[in-house]
Amino acid sequence: MSDTNTATAQTNTGTPTAVVSVKPVVLPAPGRGEDLQVRVSAPAAGGDLPVVVFSHGFGWSMNGYAPLADHWAAHGFVVIQPTHLDSRTLGIPVEDPRTPRIWRFRIEDLARVLDGLDVLEAAVPGLTGRVDHDRIAVAGHSWGAQTASALLGARILDSDGVPGEDMSDPRVKAGVLLALTGLGDDLTPFAAEHFPFMKPSFATMTTPALVVAGDKDQSPLSTRGPDWFTDPYTHSPGSKSLLTLFGAQHSLGGIPGYEVAETTDENPARVALIQHLTTAFLHSALTPEDTGWQTAATTLGEAPHPLGELRSK
Repeated sequence: MSDTNTATAQTNTGTPTAVVSVKPVVLPAPGRGEDLQVRVSAPAAGGDLPVVVFSHGFGWSMNGYAPLADHWAAHGFVVIQPTHLDSRTLGIPVEDPRTPRIWRFRIEDLARVLDGLDVLEAAVPGLTGRVDHDRIAVAGHSWGAQTASALLGARILDSDGVPGEDMSDPRVKAGVLLALTGLGDDLTPFAAEHFPFMKPSFATMTTPALVVAGDKDQSPLSTRGPDWFTDPYTHSPGSKSLLTLFGAQHSLGGIPGYEVAETTDENPARVALIQHLTTAFLHSALTPEDTGWQTAATTLGEAPHPLGELRSK
């Protein structure tokens, strides 16, 4: 049984936009040990809607990240949120034999969502025929950003520094990578031992992306400072932008949810800036004639913002 909720959200112009959200939509997942549970949120009206598939951070689920999912859906996107195997809602123990491969199951979850778009579309009342399957973006926060980056072309290096399998997906046209961890050369000994998949190469991450990093995000997994989170921008090819948020820690002001325990730097204004800029980026990346991102980037470049700065290449 799925739950259907209708919420009213605000567009940038203040016009109310109804959002319909359905959960859980279940996609069969042979070999995963658990079928894939998904939340789908979409505008109640409109057609040719682009898609954003969002990968949550460690321990979260399809129920998190309302500040982003609700905002994007209210501004014209179909937002799809799978629940990965590391979710606290599933309670899978550390000793589970799937644990070492959860990073890979996560990537497969996103591909499975893309394969099942017809099923997901049909699960939302009134959505059938309104989704543009050719305009797809992926997004993610923290571990979710690493998951999403694989579909953009990032690859995992083995112990000899050789790039592993290419898991990029040509269906994905753009990405938003929030607090994506950096190069594996800078892992702490604990992280290097327990998280061998945290050794990315961004050299082949060619799909356009917006990288978002906090300048106070000090990770216990890295021997470096917050600039570690700028590696995905620095070490990837062009068609990338980097939004550096002043004073932001790993939750970037509160994107996982409102008043959640993990947010140590709650800042509604910072979250609002992320909402505005990610929405503009996604619209322009998936609709080339849309100039909203160019306008927003120019404005931020010409008039320094107290909450962040933007660079592009």
